[in-house]
Amino acid sequence: MDRDERGRRAYKGLMGVRAEEAFDDVRRISSQMYETVLDGAFGGPLARAELSRRDREIASTAIVASLGGADRRLASHVRAALHQGVAPHELLALAEHISVYAGFPRALNALDVVHEVLQEAGVPDQPTLHRVKLADHETVVAQKGDHGPAVILSHSLGVDWRMWEPVMERLSQGRRVFAYDFRGHGAAAGAPRPFSMDDLSRDMGGVLDAFGVDRAHVVGLSMGGGIAQTFAVRSPERVESLALLATTDHPFASFEGRARSGEVDGMEAQIVPTLTRWFTAPALATNGWGVQYARELIRRFDPADWAAAWRAFKDVDVQGKLAALDAPTLVMVGEEDYSTTPEIMSGVAERIPGSTYRVLPETPHMQTLEKPDLVADALDRFLPADR
Repeated sequence: MDRDERGRRAYKGLMGVRAEEAFDDVRRISSQMYETVLDGAFGGPLARAELSRRDREIASTAIVASLGGADRRLASHVRAALHQGVAPHELLALAEHISVYAGFPRALNALDVVHEVLQEAGVPDQPTLHRVKLADHETVVAQKGDHGPAVILSHSLGVDWRMWEPVMERLSQGRRVFAYDFRGHGAAAGAPRPFSMDDLSRDMGGVLDAFGVDRAHVVGLSMGGGIAQTFAVRSPERVESLALLATTDHPFASFEGRARSGEVDGMEAQIVPTLTRWFTAPALATNGWGVQYARELIRRFDPADWAAAWRAFKDVDVQGKLAALDAPTLVMVGEEDYSTTPEIMSGVAERIPGSTYRVLPETPHMQTLEKPDLVADALDRFLPADR
């Protein structure tokens, strides 16, 4: 393969379009410049594998944005970054990052270009973020949708509200959807410790109070499902419906061991056991956004918050207490969930008379990060909406 062919292949692999199309005007004006760009850059350093294509496009976007005055080229690199699997919110965060090193004029210009490309690509706007003061700490609540029934989403231990982002656009059609960081996580990291499931239940009520919501459709995954159940036991009059995803109604013996491991072994030691519980082997191998997001949050987690969360979950006490709940209930498990298995989740469903039990095919524990379309479809069918 000659350098010219290597350059064309590298360009197509990086940018997602053929170089002949992207540089048609350059080739007409100066075939020498076309060859210099293609052979010298894309056939040279940009063709090498020391940096992944994703990393190269993040770097290229940041560099071109920081230089300024090249909006057309910046837009092409933003498109390429999307092609390489960079998430829209990561591109927005990149613009914020640029403000620190290249100043706000460059960063705000980059933000405009990113927004234009995202609109061109049909990418929905990001959720609106609200800072909310609860009884003893502050958190962030992400909102999508401004009318219809209220839905509150409670995430898994170890991540934050963004776990729900892949399904929020779909769920917000005819609904007001609120996803928040519960204490010890995300914007609520470092909240007073220790804390209990009752504390977490009160926090959920506090989030609803902040938006003037008396009754909501409550959805929780994993520990978030434990919080949802605790809230339904403590405040059944506020629950319009209950959706329990990949969760449990009783603690596992392993919870204390995970708490102690975070304290003693540190957070790097939690990455492998946690991700292999959460994702399928193919997802770990392809290492898409969901896996990268979960890995990074675990790595950054405060061991004290990690331990406090596991110890709170260790005291979940809802088994058999939802039998009289007068609200539609969905219990949903992934077929390939080896943490809260179909056997465990079917038991949860059996202890809630009248509940609907559903198994998602080829789906692991972290349902929204690996199979968001299946989750969104199921919840969209279950939750009422104003159409």
